[in-house]
Order: sequence, then structure tokens, then C-alpha cells
Amino acid sequence: MDALTPKERLLRSLAKKKVDRHPVICPGGMMNAALVEIMQKSGHTLPEAHHVDSLMRELAYDVEENTGFENFGIPFCMTVEAEALGSPIDFGTLSCEPKIKVEAFQSVKDVQFKPKGTMAKSSRVAAVVQSLHYLSQKYPDIPAIGSLTGPLSTSASIVDPMTFLKQLRREKEAAHKVIDYVTQHLIEYARLMVDNGATVISIADPTATGEILGPKMFKEYAVFYLNMLTDAIHEMGVPVIIHICGEMAMVKPQIAELHGDAISVDAFVNLKQMKEEYNTLTTMGNLSTYLLEFSNPDTIYKQAKVLLRNNIDIISPACGLSTSTKLKNIQAFTTAIKEE
Repeated sequence: MDALTPKERLLRSLAKKKVDRHPVICPGGMMNAALVEIMQKSGHTLPEAHHVDSLMRELAYDVEENTGFENFGIPFCMTVEAEALGSPIDFGTLSCEPKIKVEAFQSVKDVQFKPKGTMAKSSRVAAVVQSLHYLSQKYPDIPAIGSLTGPLSTSASIVDPMTFLKQLRREKEAAHKVIDYVTQHLIEYARLMVDNGATVISIADPTATGEILGPKMFKEYAVFYLNMLTDAIHEMGVPVIIHICGEMAMVKPQIAELHGDAISVDAFVNLKQMKEEYNTLTTMGNLSTYLLEFSNPDTIYKQAKVLLRNNIDIISPACGLSTSTKLKNIQAFTTAIKEE
């Protein structure tokens, strides 16, 4: 097979088709590779790039150019959706990602439902979709990944998270109403991304873990709403990556029920075993971000080769990267994969 472009390689991998080698990516959002070292080198910096599309697209290009990851991944945080739905944001610093200052509502019963079209009116959503449009047009061979915060995590970013998690049990009807409302806005946001050139949508939902929810609620809430969102994106003609944090032991059977085109997991999940147990899964991951931050290039190179030997379909960091991760460590990782 002739060498594929990065876009062709990723899309073929997601479609379970033959590829020349494994893609190596970092999709943005929770899995953001805007390292301090890159920003200091380029002068395209956060937090300014969270707001200004010209800076956002330049920083996304800087990340792709310097790290060796074979994609553009934006935005660089998980707060765009929550801000549009009412929660105020602390936009952080060069080295510290944005976070929710305080959730907009104390209870699922307090949520004030914003109308359809809310996402399109958000200035930060506009910066994201304008960046996707520019990058997808200027660099058509590189996949532009639009990163979404998943339904439960976004819901827990507009409602006090401790209260929200309790109300998943105690106020089911109201909780479902809120998560459905959030999911509809996420579908709207995804459509804006797709209409502006997103090659793939990546959904990260760190609140939707088996450890937090347990098997029954994971199926009732996480699987149901992730599939609702994924199915809507599939109708737009675009594949979906789903990242699930945490240990999988309690919810492993439900993972196979997710409709994502690839499932991304944390470092302590045995992806080789999961791939053997569910041979229809397209697996993604899962090099330890602790290793990437604190180890050395030689060790990282060797661990990357293990992922190749285990035939993980799409190679990526396991979860969110520290912005202080050394660039040489990331480059050792991507080099190991590209030498395949």
C-alpha cells in the first residue's frame, strides 16, 4: 500500500480498513498537547488562544508541527460547553488549563434551559469552529479533530457535581431532563464543528466512569447519552472517538455497547486484553501521561513499541497531558510509532 496521508490513515483506521501503519494522535480537549515548551517557543500562548481564533489555529498548528502528532486538536480545554450553558470560567494561565469557577446551578431542578441556537451565539464556540474551518481548508491532508466534553461531564459542569451525582439516583426524572438538554446542545455544537471541516469528533466524558457511576448507572446515563450524541454525529457523516476515564473492570461489558468508532482508555486498562475480548472494538491509547511527563525518551520509545506489538489500532496518550511535559518525550513517542 502506498503511503497514506495522516487524514486517510486515521479515517481508514476508524473504518476498520487496512492502513500502512498505525496513526498517532492527540485529539485536544481533555487530551490537549499545547505544552508550555511549545508555546514559549512559538509565542502563540494560552489563555489568549482560548478566545482568539487566529491564535487558536496557530497554536494547533504549532502542536502538530512540533510534537509529531498527526492531527490538529482543538479546543485546548473542557470548558467551552459549560460556559455557553451558563457557568463562569477561570481561564487559567500559560501552564494551567481553564476550570469552572462555580457551577451555574446548585441542583438539576434549578437549571434554566437555554434555547436552541445558544452554542452558535458563543464567542468561544465561534473561535473553535473558525479555527477548524481554517485548518481543514489550508491543510486538507491532516485530520482536524473537534473535541467535545461529554454529556455527563458537561452536566456536572453546570450543576454542582456532588449534588448532580446524588441526583442521578434520587431525582432521576429531573436528571435525565438536564442531561438530555445538555446533549441536544452538544449535538448543535458538533454540527457547527462538522459544518466547518472537522474530520472526526472526539468525546471525552471523565465523569462517566464505572468507578463513579457503577454498572447500572453507567448503562442508564453514560452509555445512553453518549450513544445519543454519537448517533447524531454519525448522521452528519463523521466518525466519533469516545474516551472513558478510569478503571473498566466494573463496566467492561457495557463498553462494547458504545457506538463510537474507537474507544480510548486510561493507561491502567489492559487494551490488549480488551481487544482480545471484544474483537470488534477499535482501540485507542494508551501511553501513560505520567510516563510522558516524568520518564525519559528511551523508556517512552520502548513503551510506545509495546503498544505497536499489542496492535492497538490508534496510538495516543492515555489521558490528559501535563502542559509541563517535555517536548523531547512526546517526540520520542511519536517517532517510535512512525518508524513502524
